[in-house]
Parts: sequence; structure tokens; C-alpha cells
Amino acid sequence: MTMGRRSDGSAGDVDYGEIGRSYGRFRQPEPAIAAQIFAALGDARTVLNVGAGTGSYEPTDREVTAVEPSASMRSQRPAHLGPAIVAVAEDLPFADSSFDASMATVTVHQWSDLEKGLAEMRRVTRGPVVLLVCDPSLMKDYWLNDYIPELREIEAARFPPIDRIATALGGQVEVKPVPVPLNCRDGFNEAYYGRPEAFLDADARLACSSWSLVPKAAVDRFVEHLARDLASGRWDERYGHLRVQPFFEGPLRLVVGTRA
Repeated sequence: MTMGRRSDGSAGDVDYGEIGRSYGRFRQPEPAIAAQIFAALGDARTVLNVGAGTGSYEPTDREVTAVEPSASMRSQRPAHLGPAIVAVAEDLPFADSSFDASMATVTVHQWSDLEKGLAEMRRVTRGPVVLLVCDPSLMKDYWLNDYIPELREIEAARFPPIDRIATALGGQVEVKPVPVPLNCRDGFNEAYYGRPEAFLDADARLACSSWSLVPKAAVDRFVEHLARDLASGRWDERYGHLRVQPFFEGPLRLVVGTRA
């Protein structure tokens, strides 16, 4: 699948120049998720972050080189992380085996060529390649699907299957579940599993790019339906236990590839 570049340099099926302005506010790194990523990086001192976005999950105790094609995302990177190099996963401007490890968090579904991008990450990396992804086969196992199935169908179609990712990485691949904590700071859809009111905020929704691909009529219907069920108590009758559930194990996965 080939995707063209947007006006701000990003690729994929959404224009981050249009919808990415709220990412820095709603997509803060979640410590519990960061801990899993950092553990997977092992003792790497030099790390490449591909599709780095606003810099979430970049370790600050290592030498990190960030790559991000979207001008909107680069502009939201905090000053302490430093600027990102303008480049794409499919054509990384580095020599072979330049980094101890590499990482890419919730970005592979936006690449123009998944296999080429992962091959490039493998080429420039001596040690582990660490990917935070979503398993599309698990997208519909979530209450949000009961309210707006169009969204979950779109999300499931966007993310590549885990087996495809593992095959493209080659070598030894380990796939680990990533539990989402109740007060998750990173505002992807599963982050609000026990805080449904967040979905009534348009900016919070747009910080998860799939919402921009759903027809407006479906989103309006969803907002009306959820607001009504929250006001009446119906949502809590069906799903209220999630408000106190410490973690939710949904489709988020950590894929760690090492050389054979």
C-alpha cells in the first residue's frame, strides 16, 4: 500500500497538519507504558525513534535521535527533547548499524511501506527494534464498539496484523501485551476505558487520528448516544465496573525484534 505525503510532510490516511494540533496536550507519555518500552530497549545507549511525533516515550537518559516527517508534530516537541530530523521510515539517512536500539510508537500504520520501513529500522540498528502497536484482531473487544462500530472498523483496517509485522522484522520476535492503567495520560481510545466522559470532548477525540476518518453523522450520533446514557446512568449500569478497574488489557502490544 502506497500513501502520498501531506502538505506538512506526513504520510498515511490522515493529515496531521490539520488534526495534530491537540496531540501535545492530550497525548502525554504514560509512565506504565514508558517503563515497558524502556525495559525492552535494554542497556542501549544510542536509540533511534522513528515517527517520533511530539516525543512521547523518548527516554531522556540515553542519546536519542528522533525522525519525524510531520511539521505539525515536530513543532510540538518539548524543548528538552531537542529537534527531530526530517526524514521517513522508508528512507532513513543513517549508515548500517548506527544505533544500539530503535523504537517506533503507534506509527507503523501511517507509513507508506511497512516492510520497507521495518527493513530500514533493522538495517540501522545493532540491537532490539521496539514497536508499540495495536493488534487489529482485538479492536472490537471494547465498549466503544457498542456505541460507534464505524470507528473500530476503521481502526482495525488501519493497523497491520501482528504476524505481518513480525515477518517483516525477521529474526527473533516477542509480542507482549501492554495493559492500560485507569488514569492513563496518553489519550488513545483505550485510555478512556473507565473515563467515558472524555469522549465528549472533540479535541480529545481528534488526538486519536481515527476519529477524523469517521463520517460526521456517525460521530454526532455517538456523542448524543453516549451523553444520553451517561446522564441516565445506563452506561454505568453496563460498564460502571470499569471506573474502578486498575488496568484494561486491550489491543495495545509491544513487539520486540532482535537479530537471530
